[in-house]
Amino acid sequence: MSAESTPGPGIPGTPGTNGPRNSAKGRRRKPRSRRQKGLMITAWVAAGIVVLGGTGAGYVYFKLNGNIKSVDIDSALGTSRPTKVDNGSENILVLGSDSRAGGNKKLGGGADDGSARSDTAMVVHVYKGHKRASVVSIPRDTIIDRPECTDTHGDTHPAAQGVMFNSAYSTGGAACAVKTVESLTDIRMDHYLEVDFKGFEKLVDELGGVPVTTTKDIKDPESHLDLKAGTHTLDGEQALGLVRTRHGVGDGSDLGRIQLQQAFIKALADQVKHLGVFTNPKKLYDLADTGTKTVTTDSDLGSVNSLMSFANGLKGISSSKMTMVTMPVQYDPANRNRVIVEQTKTDQVWTALKHDRAIPRSATEGTATGDAKGVVDAG
Repeated sequence: MSAESTPGPGIPGTPGTNGPRNSAKGRRRKPRSRRQKGLMITAWVAAGIVVLGGTGAGYVYFKLNGNIKSVDIDSALGTSRPTKVDNGSENILVLGSDSRAGGNKKLGGGADDGSARSDTAMVVHVYKGHKRASVVSIPRDTIIDRPECTDTHGDTHPAAQGVMFNSAYSTGGAACAVKTVESLTDIRMDHYLEVDFKGFEKLVDELGGVPVTTTKDIKDPESHLDLKAGTHTLDGEQALGLVRTRHGVGDGSDLGRIQLQQAFIKALADQVKHLGVFTNPKKLYDLADTGTKTVTTDSDLGSVNSLMSFANGLKGISSSKMTMVTMPVQYDPANRNRVIVEQTKTDQVWTALKHDRAIPRSATEGTATGDAKGVVDAG
């Protein structure tokens, strides 16, 4: 069974291609309006990034600019990184963090000791021309070898073997997370974006909720979620519960949660389009204000001007032009709550992206999935 959340061989319009690597509808189309072009690259940064394409200057500029937090990942990582491939593409690591500090304490799940983990991780590859993108979710429970890394405070953390992927962030923050992903993929991350729980909840509430249809009951006390099968408009707390639940649906694995997250991204994209965010200045500003308070970026994106330029380059990517897959894995025979990399298939994914090609269908066929596909219907 494929781990893909959408049909087709990869990015629509280009055939899938694979190669070896050694390191870890219809013809009638309506003209797209501005609001149809402004869809998010992921749920976590929807309002924080894309809506900035319509913000103005003056007070708005300085207000939003003051909201943005950034980290200097380039300085922390130095020169020991994969070489940037100059083919017109971009790679962005997007993390959703489960810090339990501050306003996040009341939210379900995660540790309550003030630490933070990368609860969600996605590599977003924007293809040359910025008309299509692939999103590859990395299961947080994947067993990996974590490289030595230096965090943004200058502290060095030793390498570790056979640890969970999300330990990279809890060990050394954003810089170690990027270092680990680059070690895993042999692809340089051009940018970094992070959003926390409380910010995600506020973003959904600013949108007035997001409609979804569930085909099964979902009940998970740990994520504070209780949904009967049917159509719901999820508020921020419910949406957060949905994208975090793992025990209430599927086989209880992180892979099932990823399938729910991918479905919710599509629902969120549809809601942004439905509301006509880009034609409503107040809604646009409210979302941008909330979003810029929510995201942490790499230093290259750490200003409104940089974010606006970045967002403008993504406007041509609609939800139908995004392919979402899960990094190919299999359940760990020693512990079904963990997964291990399906190396040959994973190599196909990263090689395709490194060469700006579509992810081949063969890369995700026969991999572990989580059995939650179709439980949430965004359409």
